Amino acid sequence: MKKSVLLIAWSLVSSVTIAQQNPVEMDSTQTQTLDEVLVRSVRVKPNAPITHSNLSKQELQCRNLGQDIPVLLNYLPSVVSSSDAGAGIGYTYLRVRGSDATRVNVTINGIPYNDAESQGTFWVNLGDFASSVENIQLQRGVGTSTNGSAAFGASLNILTDAISQKAGGQIANSFGSYNTRKHSLKFTTGLLNDHFEFAGRLSKIYSDGYVDRASTDMKSYFLQGNYVDTNTLIKALMFGGKEKTYQAWYGLSKDELEEDRTQNPYTYDNETDNYWQDHYQLHWNETLNSNWSTNIGLNYTRGKGYFEQYKTERSAEDYNNLIVDDSDVIVRRWLDNHFYVANANATYQKNGIEINSGISYSDYTNDHYGELIWGSDLVAGTSIRDRYYLSASNKTDFSIFSKATFRMSESLQGFLDIQGRFVNYSTTGLTSNRVPIDIDKRYNFFNPKLGLTYTFNSNNSVYASYARANKEPNRNDFESNAEAVQSESLNDFELGWRHQGKRFSLNANMYYMSYKNQLVLTGALDNVGEYLRENVDNSYRLGLELDVRVAISDQIALNSNLALSQNKIKALTIDRDGRLQNLGTTNIALSPNVITTHAIEYAPNSQFRAALIGKYVGEQYLSNTDTEASKLEGYFVGDFNLNYELPLNRIFKSIVFSGMINNIFDLEYVDRGYTYLDTWSGSTVSEVQGYYPQATRNFLVGMTLIF
Repeated sequence: MKKSVLLIAWSLVSSVTIAQQNPVEMDSTQTQTLDEVLVRSVRVKPNAPITHSNLSKQELQCRNLGQDIPVLLNYLPSVVSSSDAGAGIGYTYLRVRGSDATRVNVTINGIPYNDAESQGTFWVNLGDFASSVENIQLQRGVGTSTNGSAAFGASLNILTDAISQKAGGQIANSFGSYNTRKHSLKFTTGLLNDHFEFAGRLSKIYSDGYVDRASTDMKSYFLQGNYVDTNTLIKALMFGGKEKTYQAWYGLSKDELEEDRTQNPYTYDNETDNYWQDHYQLHWNETLNSNWSTNIGLNYTRGKGYFEQYKTERSAEDYNNLIVDDSDVIVRRWLDNHFYVANANATYQKNGIEINSGISYSDYTNDHYGELIWGSDLVAGTSIRDRYYLSASNKTDFSIFSKATFRMSESLQGFLDIQGRFVNYSTTGLTSNRVPIDIDKRYNFFNPKLGLTYTFNSNNSVYASYARANKEPNRNDFESNAEAVQSESLNDFELGWRHQGKRFSLNANMYYMSYKNQLVLTGALDNVGEYLRENVDNSYRLGLELDVRVAISDQIALNSNLALSQNKIKALTIDRDGRLQNLGTTNIALSPNVITTHAIEYAPNSQFRAALIGKYVGEQYLSNTDTEASKLEGYFVGDFNLNYELPLNRIFKSIVFSGMINNIFDLEYVDRGYTYLDTWSGSTVSEVQGYYPQATRNFLVGMTLIF
């Protein structure tokens, strides 16, 4: 398989070489067009029959004062974000249509970012990444074919900074509640000799967090070199970072929450997560002629890190008999991984037809192991850093796709997308609980998608689409239920209407997502804070989404979105106290039926902008059993955002002042939690549930010097 990828990549390179002998004349907008080729294979155009939202660099920067990308996306339709530390920095989470991060496919310049094995996304490893983003597209539902794991709730496609024509830079500093501070420096040389650009960013973010001892210290960088010609764009990128985060994933019991909602049960001084990750990408985009263009993308990601824990009165058997029974220990649990990706695609355009075809291949290896750092009573012969468990994993993922957009008449446009995806996953050794794990699985998936867009006039269009996706289990699923866990499938039906007017715009859509063997969250956690999942035979998500913008005047605008949904398991059977119980139709855990955001913006000129934003998230359950004890109440949070750019004539071009007041009504709320009620065995409710309190009123202010 590796040889076939290299052969296809070589054939594309050869065609590029031939094309360079006959360069195509291009206008001044071609640099931006070539940048967009990076994400053409995973993105859709505005009129595509795919439900999506776009965020520009300008929209992101209005609120970019140190919080992570999930928090910056919090106001999009059907989106809910959260964080362990409560203030939106550190370990942050994103859910779309009730689906968690393992169901949201994330790509950076078309390269998969989700961890191949856990399928999650860890934004803490990309501190201040929003400062290096050109734009983001969020596709809700299955969306178009993407590289990496299948989208079962949404796809998030990120394009990093485009080429800057002129030299410049910026120095950004922000400060806020909980000793939060962000410092970043960006620069660009602009185009040198009309062909070369070098740009970069260095950032540091620190926050104590709203929760006690939930501090986060992130250092990150972003470097890119570009070569551009009339029909060529070559981008070489390096980005990554290092983080140290005090653990806060255990949450609080109901009694602890009422006693002191900022307390943290972890008290060991170095109860921290430590991880560093570096990404290396190379992209070559080529316009061969007026009909053909190609893109090759290569990636290598290196990740390594550990979290450290202090545990008391442990069993010798749990630590490979390196300690005496009932000893106290300090351990480090490591991940050590390598991730290689090769993408290649070609696009043909002529007479209203666009066909984009390509392949993607990735290879992921990961070593999981635990080290004994200290013990109160070690067995003779035991040395510090002796390992008490080890397992090695490998996952390969090959996909091939072809998607076409074509005009069927002057008003009707068709869309067809066919993908084959072939996954191999193997792991051997022991889990952290010293349980043998010996998995060797192969999955072959066929994922068709099709849709129609009918354009009534320049303002109105409707669309309908169908998409099928299949998805393999992740490592946690195998650890918790290796014998029974199955792959899952989804049929996604979307129907939408788009209206774009001068003063009023509306995007409205209905969706029905029907799952077979969906891996739903049980509400429970594993021993590192990840949600456990189990297959349910039949389930669905049915919803209506509205996204409206009204320009009341040239200075005042209203933005609103509303998501109403039902998220159901059709016939849930659970084993409680050793007896199977059929509970009938129940709600899917952590899937609120109502999510809505409303904002009023005031922008009297291009220099000043103020926005008052309110978000409501309806009640939801922590378990799948509709147990009243597991219900989370709905909450409404208001934020205020302010931006002012002061033009200057000397030294700096301008100074941008930004400010945010989060949770202006000082609400004490919980947006996420866990429970073991679905496997309840006589424990009291307070002993089997945990909650993650989010910050009360807090602020961030920043100043950016642009030169």
